[in-house]
Amino acid sequence: QVQLVESGGGLVQAGGSLRLSCTASGSIFSIRAMGWYRQAPGKQRELVATITSGGITNYADSMKGRFTISRDNAKNTMYLQMNSLKPEDTGVYYCNAYINAPTGTRDYWGQGTQVTVSS
Repeated sequence: QVQLVESGGGLVQAGGSLRLSCTASGSIFSIRAMGWYRQAPGKQRELVATITSGGITNYADSMKGRFTISRDNAKNTMYLQMNSLKPEDTGVYYCNAYINAPTGTRDYWGQGTQVTVSS
């Protein structure tokens, strides 16, 4: 059974940094695109950044220049380095991956990790 597990969230002051990790485990043939999404209180889930298996990245405009997405394919792990954090970055950050597994190919989601940025 495939699982995605996020870690690295927490409480940080505005201007600070955090690094999130997301590791996929289970019976996996390959991982295609991966991405980070976030959901602020009372708002819809939104895209933060995505990365292909070849390392091509895409960012939401408000994260460009502050966040960096990366992945280690050998470890089935994706990272999100978040710098210059702002209070509006507060929310639950979710990992997403499009995974080819024995049961088929589909999207998987992690359980989320809380990021809180204080002013």
